[in-house]
Amino acid sequence: MINICYQCGEYHPDKIIDTDGASVICPNCGYKQTFSFGPLFLVGGASGVGKSAVCRFLLGKTPDIILLEGDLLWREEFVRPDVQYRDFFETWLRLCKSISLSGHSVVLFCAGAAVPENIESCVERRYFSKVHYLALICEEYELERRLMARPDWRGSADREFLEKQKQFNQWLIENARMTKSQIDLVNTTRQSVEETADEVLAWITFNLSNP
Repeated sequence: MINICYQCGEYHPDKIIDTDGASVICPNCGYKQTFSFGPLFLVGGASGVGKSAVCRFLLGKTPDIILLEGDLLWREEFVRPDVQYRDFFETWLRLCKSISLSGHSVVLFCAGAAVPENIESCVERRYFSKVHYLALICEEYELERRLMARPDWRGSADREFLEKQKQFNQWLIENARMTKSQIDLVNTTRQSVEETADEVLAWITFNLSNP
């Protein structure tokens, strides 16, 4: 594990990034370790915009790209909006970093991961050459229709939940070009899952070719 120093054995997620861009340095003993920095792709958006559907559709179609869904690691102890769900995102970045060491690019589909403010301040962010942000968005009437059509057990018809999702969706629409790291947008309102998946894959491919 890269966070454990091979020389002194101390655990440090906050390794110093060497200016040569190809190694990290233990802040405890100064041990320098070769490290390959790659990009990370984050696809987010409100519940109901199509994140999970696109992720499932692309499975098996991207052999050199690892697709992951954010809900896999969600636990109640991560409910910390006061610190922007920091532990949750640090955990995901650590996992994505470990996977990227095998030479594969990672795409994480996770609602709040499309917000740079949630990611850029994380300690584990330093291990990626660049983080690309994409938000799936949807017109409000369609977003509500999709959420209302879900099974009752998901609680998506709850008015408070609906309002939060609509507010988040609108925030992404209004702020995508105003954040420090740009958020690219794909509108899924009138698109099939296949069409949206094609756009997402094209976005990934373009950014891999233009680091």
